[in-house]
Amino acid sequence: MTKRRVASGSVSRHFAGHRPHSSMFFTLRRATIVRRTVRSLRCNSTSSKPNAPKVVFSGIQPTGVPHLGNYLGALRQWRKLQDEAAPDDTLLYSIVDLHAITIKQDPSQLRQWRKEMLASLYAMGLNPDRAVIFCQSAVPQHAELMWILSCNASMGYLSRMTQWKSKLALPSNANPLDPSPANKAALKLGLFSYPVLQAADILLYGTTHVPVGEDQAQHLEFTRDIANGFNHLFAPSPSAPLLVSPQTILSPAKRVMSLTEPTKKMSKSAPDPRSRILITDSKEEITKKIKTALTDSTRGISYDRESRPGVSNLLDIMYYMDESVASSPEALAVEMKDVSLKALKEKVAETIENSIKDVREKYEAVMNEEDKHDGYLAKEAEEGATRASKLASLTVIKVKEAMGMI
Repeated sequence: MTKRRVASGSVSRHFAGHRPHSSMFFTLRRATIVRRTVRSLRCNSTSSKPNAPKVVFSGIQPTGVPHLGNYLGALRQWRKLQDEAAPDDTLLYSIVDLHAITIKQDPSQLRQWRKEMLASLYAMGLNPDRAVIFCQSAVPQHAELMWILSCNASMGYLSRMTQWKSKLALPSNANPLDPSPANKAALKLGLFSYPVLQAADILLYGTTHVPVGEDQAQHLEFTRDIANGFNHLFAPSPSAPLLVSPQTILSPAKRVMSLTEPTKKMSKSAPDPRSRILITDSKEEITKKIKTALTDSTRGISYDRESRPGVSNLLDIMYYMDESVASSPEALAVEMKDVSLKALKEKVAETIENSIKDVREKYEAVMNEEDKHDGYLAKEAEEGATRASKLASLTVIKVKEAMGMI
């Protein structure tokens, strides 16, 4: 057996319910996905029938091992979408490393973080036989379509977007053309035009549905706006759009907040590692971090994100990690109203451990396989990128033909 076959089979063995299979079946199965997606692209570009195959796209930045915010806000939903998808639906999940370089990155760290994120996706149960899993930078059509779309993107609309302002800690009324030295030095074109690349990511595959968190809704609205504007300029008729305007699949989970500063989102960039729980954290690490989580001195348990953000965050985490515990975070608070904060934290830690221990074990198994067969994760990503590129070329060719470049 060749090294390539060992690698592919090794990844597949970590998916629940999947048996090792031959490399020929592996290749044929993936070729079937490409053919199915071509049919979906053609169908979705000309039809709005409710039973038309879905094309789902979503991306995540390569920040290394995901934390609970990533897990609840995106990754768990990706797995759910995969498990519930109809046979003709197409799923594309991308590690969006072009987005990551809008801020300075250490090359060796970025390389390692991409590997860790890819291993995490496999550990979550995402199956390369069922979904196209790839790194964004390996599919050049993302950058190509981004440039085409940017030629018609409104500077005014982009200036109102929140992404560049929040990254630079600027006020909501900040103006990109402000001549002040602070703005001019800090704001780079890549960060400012970030939403255009995000729109290209989505529109490139004829995406019909995009799973997003509550803080990404504005970006999807921009994507629809830019798709409608492009179709108005270049589509042969309203009934035959060149770019598909996608629908939102909003994640039911609330934003997971920092354990040390519960008014801020949980983030890998926070300097204190106690502020976040990673999906690879041990039981002991989870217990320790939850034990030191910032709460308050009020007796009893109640849910109020304004006056009791720390306690509310713990209730949110416990509920969304295991929705069988109550009907809502608020209902959970009522059930636990007379419980001590110590007991609440113990229960939250236990719930997290029970929810992620299988993911942690699968992650360790995938990384052990990577150590034994160096480079097999990269090979898996390359296969995904090849499939994604074939699909992306259909849209780019169609767009360039309409614009007179072919």
